[in-house]
Amino acid sequence: MSTVTFSVGAGARFGPRTGSVTLQRHASPTTLTIPTPGLMVATSRGVVPHLSRDQHKRTHPLRWVHVPFETFLENSPPTPTLQPGALPLHTFLGFSPDSHLVSLTLRDPADPRDVPANGNAYVTAMTARGVKKVTPDQWRTYVRACAPDVVVALPDVPYTPPPFSQKRTTKSIDRTAAWLANLLAPASEPLSILVHMAGGISVAARRAFAESLTETLHGKEADAVRPHTCLDHGVAGYIFDLVPLRRAMDASPDAVHAPAARADETAELFKASLTPVAPAKLRVVNSAASPHEILRLVRTVGVDVFDAKWAQDAAHVGVALDFVFPIQNSRTAGKQRDLGHNLYRAQYAHDLSRFADSNPGCPCGACAPVAPAAAISHSVLDAYAPPAAALLPPYTRAYLHHLLHTHEMTAHALLVMHNLAVVDAFFAGVRGVLHRGEDFGAEVDRFVGEYDEALAVVDEARAMWKDVDVARGKGRMARERIEADAPE
Repeated sequence: MSTVTFSVGAGARFGPRTGSVTLQRHASPTTLTIPTPGLMVATSRGVVPHLSRDQHKRTHPLRWVHVPFETFLENSPPTPTLQPGALPLHTFLGFSPDSHLVSLTLRDPADPRDVPANGNAYVTAMTARGVKKVTPDQWRTYVRACAPDVVVALPDVPYTPPPFSQKRTTKSIDRTAAWLANLLAPASEPLSILVHMAGGISVAARRAFAESLTETLHGKEADAVRPHTCLDHGVAGYIFDLVPLRRAMDASPDAVHAPAARADETAELFKASLTPVAPAKLRVVNSAASPHEILRLVRTVGVDVFDAKWAQDAAHVGVALDFVFPIQNSRTAGKQRDLGHNLYRAQYAHDLSRFADSNPGCPCGACAPVAPAAAISHSVLDAYAPPAAALLPPYTRAYLHHLLHTHEMTAHALLVMHNLAVVDAFFAGVRGVLHRGEDFGAEVDRFVGEYDEALAVVDEARAMWKDVDVARGKGRMARERIEADAPE
């Protein structure tokens, strides 16, 4: 059994704030503390893309991992629920109970694909074998069998084409509250629960849902969630998924697309959800598009935890992030700086510098690789070799350029470790500004003016990544693809 608590410094309901998430396992003296604002790492089928298990130890930002459960639903019962032991999900996925907080959600928050509408008694989820329906009772059974550290209650978030009617929004509010109550049913071991703040793009609907969480329950409704007197008492925090929210906002006739205006609109929706509820609880956001959006949500709302999916996606297409907050020396001269380096570019073929200029002391497994504790001996001559240094030279841009153009998997592993370290240092910088009492708003404005928010370097890398993939697909691989696609 474990307990997850969140503490935040005193201050206004909204605005930048610091705090910490603490995980205490009752059977272990180890305590895991995650400072906030901070990050959590996205997974696919419970695996951090491109990272092997031995690389987890060298990836220090890997403290909170977020697992979408829908990827296991093609089997019945889902495979993780068959794992025995005290911490089945940690054991099944290979995460250390002393080093990793694991949270569980039904749907992948970054998946924008349409799925059939939810019903009154089920949520639709996307699996490798099509769409599956998951009832609240099934979700509670899965959660109890997997024993995650944090669980996201089932939400009624529509993944059908927007816009949505007022009736559909009302259903979403009612269902989300009812499904939260189902998860709060009395049990021997309480759960640390995050609740999706329903209401879509309606300020009034969001406020109504939040107020329903704080209403005192009576009679059978109170008995169903004892010892809690209202739904809000049973939740550890609140979570927002930006992918469905952006879809709904884009479909609105009054849609705005300027980043600053979109950020203001998003902040107003979040404030409507958070005004009626407890201010000292955890606030989590999935699928922020850039560090600029993260900074605005920290400044205006006071969000505590963000996923790092955008940085992981950048690593997937060959971008080594290179930025810092706060900015020490502005170097903008009429043109904004890229947030990183597209290592597919020919200019890096002979570039022997490290991945990042902004942080020469980057501690990641690519910029500060560590020699193995024991060497493999291939012959008696190896006994005469000089001992290897504990800290090896950093990998270079030229080396990664070569690996990317040969589609070597090591390239993406090194980039993921590096990008997560850059984002972790970015959040450390945010906390440092707040702890020192500096003008956070002014630092945010400087950052927004210095770096390209459109992430053009990632779009360029994605196009080049596809070109390399096509070129690699010639010859034998092309013949194999033709044979695989041929009718039997």
